[in-house]
Amino acid sequence: MVAMTTAEPWPAAGQLFTVDDLDRMPDDGRRYELVDGVLIVSPAPQLPHQEVLGELVVQLRQASPRGLVAVPGPGVRMSVDTELIPDLVVIRQDQLAERWVTQPPLLAVEIQSPSTALFDLNTKKAVYERFSIESYWVVVPDVDWPELIAFELRGGRYLHVAHVTGSKPFRAQRPFPVEVVPARLVAGLLPG
Repeated sequence: MVAMTTAEPWPAAGQLFTVDDLDRMPDDGRRYELVDGVLIVSPAPQLPHQEVLGELVVQLRQASPRGLVAVPGPGVRMSVDTELIPDLVVIRQDQLAERWVTQPPLLAVEIQSPSTALFDLNTKKAVYERFSIESYWVVVPDVDWPELIAFELRGGRYLHVAHVTGSKPFRAQRPFPVEVVPARLVAGLLPG
């Protein structure tokens, strides 16, 4: 068990957290996120997760047009009581000067782990939709059956536009044309 201390007291009983409270969280490798004032704490991503994320960052950066950039793990502040940390976002390059992403990214990506599967496909999806993030991808980094599930915002709602597995390519048009193959994302996890 880890004892956590903050410089100031927690919100009073019955009060919700705000994004300002996140600044007081310990730098312990965990992810501290807020959804409508409710604090969500996740463990630090494991090495296989980071390997898949790194491969996807490389692929997106190679395909991205000038002025857009793929950034791993930024805080996305949607309101005073909601901030999430997607595994990866695609944003406009001029947004890099900011401490947090405060405008909707063009793409948010989550690399799913067993402990985050329901959260990624339900809560995070709903929050990203509400914040008008144009595209949302969930990567399932299972070495035997890798998957990529894609949603695109249409009329204010996410439409399921793709679910590819293994060596089947996903040919995205948003936020820019790029081909992503789930098997290539997990190739670094396979024994040499």
